[in-house]
Amino acid sequence: MRAVQIYECGSNDVLQFVEVAKPVVVGEHQVLVRVMAAGVNPIDTKLRSRGLCFDAAFPAVLGCDGAGIIESVGSLVDGFQVGDEVYYCFGGLGQENSGNYAEYTLVDVDYLAEKPKCLSFVEAAASPLVLITAWESLFDRGQLREGQRVLILGGAGGVGHVAIQLAKIAGAQVATTVSCDEKSAFATELGADCVINYKNDQVVDVVMAWSQGEGVDLIFDTVGGDALHESLAAIRFYGHVVTILQAPESLDWKSLRLKNVTFTQELMLTPMVYGLTDAALHQGDILDQCAQFFEAGQLSIFVDEVLPLQEAAKAHQKIEAGGMVGKIVLEIVADLSDEN
Repeated sequence: MRAVQIYECGSNDVLQFVEVAKPVVVGEHQVLVRVMAAGVNPIDTKLRSRGLCFDAAFPAVLGCDGAGIIESVGSLVDGFQVGDEVYYCFGGLGQENSGNYAEYTLVDVDYLAEKPKCLSFVEAAASPLVLITAWESLFDRGQLREGQRVLILGGAGGVGHVAIQLAKIAGAQVATTVSCDEKSAFATELGADCVINYKNDQVVDVVMAWSQGEGVDLIFDTVGGDALHESLAAIRFYGHVVTILQAPESLDWKSLRLKNVTFTQELMLTPMVYGLTDAALHQGDILDQCAQFFEAGQLSIFVDEVLPLQEAAKAHQKIEAGGMVGKIVLEIVADLSDEN
């Protein structure tokens, strides 16, 4: 089969388009998926450049997000069968015979969900990581509830644009930051109640006015750095801050403590890294619930660009350049005559 592998860490040129052996199901809870499309995420670029999550994993196939068709199943797989169309976030961290920059991959059944019928494979492949990240951040970590206010830093990005929609579905009021008028219009269309161009306006001033001086119940950070530091003045007493980035050492912990603010870091990859079955099942449940939102027309995924598998390096380059709106996806057309 055809795949994009890395044999070492480094710049984009370590991504090699190669022929490799097609994996076969060896585990009782595994399924073999014919991958139709693979989402590309910032974590892919970090693993490529900094190192994988598992030792002695080279050569490795990257790509956590995938959508495709089940080709074979393990002996204890329940709820899925050959021919089912699925989407999932699994693999791509250095596990053996995993990763979605390939025509076929092995997936643990706990991570699977039925692909929403209203989504193409490309749209479905763009969805899992950002949906799970946004859901866990807003609801599992941030305890967001109906009627509360949330500030989402980076509302036009992959995670941010689905976080806006999930928060609105939950009945929350949403403020978000963007960098230009185009992204402002995009966030407004998604349902954001207060859209702030941080290049033109002071984020905290706008948020405090919007919240009648109370501050927001939750800050959800997808940006980090100065944006996170500066936004903290907009959190209310006993509020929550959730970031998907490494918490900076220079964070003003004293002010957060004085306001009894809960600060949490979110990494949706933890179940994969540590083999946490219950957490994996929870992530599958999140995808099942989001599938219902897609089918009901309450949720959408924005795909900015679709590239062929062999142009994975170009996808990485675009993500590392920054300023993305929505997602990039690799579309994969399997060579069904390939017996390898």
